Amino acid sequence: MDMSQYLEIFIDESKEHLQTINEQLLELEKSPDDLSIVNEIFRSAHTLKGMSATMGFEDLANLTHQMENVLDGIRNHKITVTPELLDVVFRAVDDLEAMVNSIASGGDGKRDVREVVQQLKQIEQGDVPTRKTEPPSTTPTLTQTYGEFEYNVLQHSKEQGFHTYEIHVKLRADCLLKAARVFMVFDALNQVGEVIKANPPVELLEEEKFDQEFVVTVVSKQSAEQLYAQVSKVSEVEEVTVTAIDVDKLRPSELTPPQLEVSQTEAAVTAAKEEQKEEKAEGQKEEKEQHKAVANKTIRVNIERLDILMNLFEELVIDRGRLEQISRELNHPELHETVERMSRISSDLQNIILNMRMVPVETVFNRFPRMVRQLARDLGKKINLEIIGAETELDRTVIDEIGDPLVHLLRNAIDHGIETPEVRRAKGKPEEGTVKLKAYHSGNHVFIEIEDDGAGINREKVLQKAINKGIISKQNAANLTDKQVYELIFASGFSTADKISDISGRGVGLDVVKSTIESLGGSVTIDSHEGVGSIFSIQLPLTLSIISVMLVEIQYEKYAIPLSSIIETAIIKKEDILHAHHQKVIDFRGKVVPLLFLKDVFEVPVVKEEEDFFSVVIVRKGEKMAGLVVDSFIGQQEVVLKSLGNYLTSVFAISGATILGDGQVALIIDCNALIK
Repeated sequence: MDMSQYLEIFIDESKEHLQTINEQLLELEKSPDDLSIVNEIFRSAHTLKGMSATMGFEDLANLTHQMENVLDGIRNHKITVTPELLDVVFRAVDDLEAMVNSIASGGDGKRDVREVVQQLKQIEQGDVPTRKTEPPSTTPTLTQTYGEFEYNVLQHSKEQGFHTYEIHVKLRADCLLKAARVFMVFDALNQVGEVIKANPPVELLEEEKFDQEFVVTVVSKQSAEQLYAQVSKVSEVEEVTVTAIDVDKLRPSELTPPQLEVSQTEAAVTAAKEEQKEEKAEGQKEEKEQHKAVANKTIRVNIERLDILMNLFEELVIDRGRLEQISRELNHPELHETVERMSRISSDLQNIILNMRMVPVETVFNRFPRMVRQLARDLGKKINLEIIGAETELDRTVIDEIGDPLVHLLRNAIDHGIETPEVRRAKGKPEEGTVKLKAYHSGNHVFIEIEDDGAGINREKVLQKAINKGIISKQNAANLTDKQVYELIFASGFSTADKISDISGRGVGLDVVKSTIESLGGSVTIDSHEGVGSIFSIQLPLTLSIISVMLVEIQYEKYAIPLSSIIETAIIKKEDILHAHHQKVIDFRGKVVPLLFLKDVFEVPVVKEEEDFFSVVIVRKGEKMAGLVVDSFIGQQEVVLKSLGNYLTSVFAISGATILGDGQVALIIDCNALIK
């Protein structure tokens, strides 16, 4: 059976299931007792295991199976959910993602996962991991309780002159044979006394079903110091605490209650389990019905097919323009009517094709909660990530590019923006910092904002760094507005971190973020209040393939300037042109704006005489402005943006081309490059 035809579907669906697992694990961390979440994760893992096995990816199937066992343990109340346990499960999900990505890029999906499988097996056996970074606790966490029989034994021993001790033993975290060490401790104690009781019980200790610690109760005629010395000489024992116990004070209130209550609890647990089974069956029934309704509504289409469809449609737009022109020239009423109707239909078609290419930004946003959780744990910070407007849609080509800049800005907000809980407490802020990730439509653009309630940007620190790096001179620094100062952090190689961590800075700075967003025809701005927080706002075009432009003429050549860059158009007299720093400038609404003569920039052959008036298009990039001098304005139009192909990759200030209705090619001007 040829599996290659199913490979694409397998990869897509695996990624979806892994995403669901990631999201639901984060939910589980918030509400560890919610079994419906565990069932949701279990279903996704189970489906993934089945698909992997069918496709012949054994490593993937085995790791998922191991993860499934742990989830099953949680489902059946055998394993308790802790952040440390989830760390291991998340690590397994990371490995699964890496394997799926390897398959997607033509690999075999193999990966060394022995360590994580071992950890999952230990969890399954009841050995829940503890956090390594915490200092060793000096107070014993395990306590002993005594039944009536044990109490009588201890009383009897006391009468015969024996002392009772509770000994708390902690083994080293890297101890390999825990059961052997326990045996050696028991052996050492039996030489100087008698072990009465252990917690966890001896059978669990023998099966290594315990963390690093255990408590034993010993009766002996030796002193506490002698017992301490006896246990301490066993290798791989990290910590020993010996506590003398006064048997008389062990009143029956501290004894374990009679068996009756235990059986009542068991009955309650059994009843609860029965109830959950019924609820689960009911839930699955409902879900099946929902799935049945949804299943037939969607279809997966490869993005390349949509690109081809878009290209064919663009050809149609060009021919439509040609037909409209011929229809006007012939002045034939029926032809005129048909062409008009065709124009309307093709406009609707254009909207449908563009909408097909639109993808909710959720596809990018949904990998962030997991990343934020990990960062917060690594940095010892408390962070709440709020996502607003994840259903906002963007063109698929923009979506593919926007992920990395957003990761960078989020890391930046968490590392540099949000303070540690202690600092926040001292400032009178809540310990938990909030990072808001928000997307919304406005006009022909999508805005994505990353807002944090952290420390904000320190103006002086930024200026000092910029002066030291030679990005700006001391004289100019004093005259900058706050907005201009914040813009400086986008300069190449700029970082205000006192120590460069691998979390955000890495010395890369935000210049990469800015250039990526600008290459997509977007822009990024910062607003910040020191001590209150910062907002990074990204503006992106809805789609990259059809854009609104202003058509202009330079001599006999036509050029298109994207409307998103234009502030306004103006006609100026020759005598209004001034000279400053060897540059022609104009006074535009009180601002000095440099002029760029496009006929010189693009070396257009001069045919027409120069007039006394100049047509100027005022464009801007961030805070900077420029006036582009052209010969005449033709008007506004929606055009299809075509790339110049591989032959003309390095043409200065031209971002692409379009074909107009009369078959002429108009080049599209890249205003960002001109203003630089």
